[in-house]
Amino acid sequence: MIFSRKRDNGGDERGTEVLGAAAADEPAAPARGPYDVSEASADMPRLDLGSLQIPAVPDVEVRVQADPQGVVQQVVLVHGDNALQLGVFAAPRSEGIWDEVREEIRQSLFDDGAAAQEVQGEYGTELQARVRTPDGITDLRFVGVDGPRWMVRGVFQGRAATDPSAAGPLALCLDGLVVDRGHEAKPVREPLPLRLPREVAEQATTEQDTATDGAPREV
Repeated sequence: MIFSRKRDNGGDERGTEVLGAAAADEPAAPARGPYDVSEASADMPRLDLGSLQIPAVPDVEVRVQADPQGVVQQVVLVHGDNALQLGVFAAPRSEGIWDEVREEIRQSLFDDGAAAQEVQGEYGTELQARVRTPDGITDLRFVGVDGPRWMVRGVFQGRAATDPSAAGPLALCLDGLVVDRGHEAKPVREPLPLRLPREVAEQATTEQDTATDGAPREV
């Protein structure tokens, strides 16, 4: 199913450093996203997938895989030959989890025989890897952003995996992303729930019913 701001603070993942005594009274909003829903402005339209709200950026396709109940299993943004897979996970209130998650990804890639190395990028410490797929060798770039009780993980593919400047509109999507963590207690690292917008889920159900009405289902 397809639905048709640059960070300027270097390796500072959240851009929340505040100078002066006023910081004690009210934390400043991050200079760029991903944003918590409590920080986000309504300056752009976004596709509401529940825990993730994805900015509507021209020429970026939002490809969503969902089950028949409308529960989203995977979200991939595509622009040209580049792609960005998104995931959002529960995290503790007191500390981020990207450092630990990144090390686990690196170790998993190593166990599978893939080369991976940490690099300093615009989202802090990132992980670059080269993996073998049925289509040949593929470069991947893993980025992580820790927020209040959540972590966003993004995986760039295509030229954007080795050249961040090539990410273009995909970087704009990540920078404008909004996370709605909710208030429920969740195990650390559990994926936060994603769902299709109601009108999209209803349309998909109607199309599925029409396609199967009066005809045997292929398996």
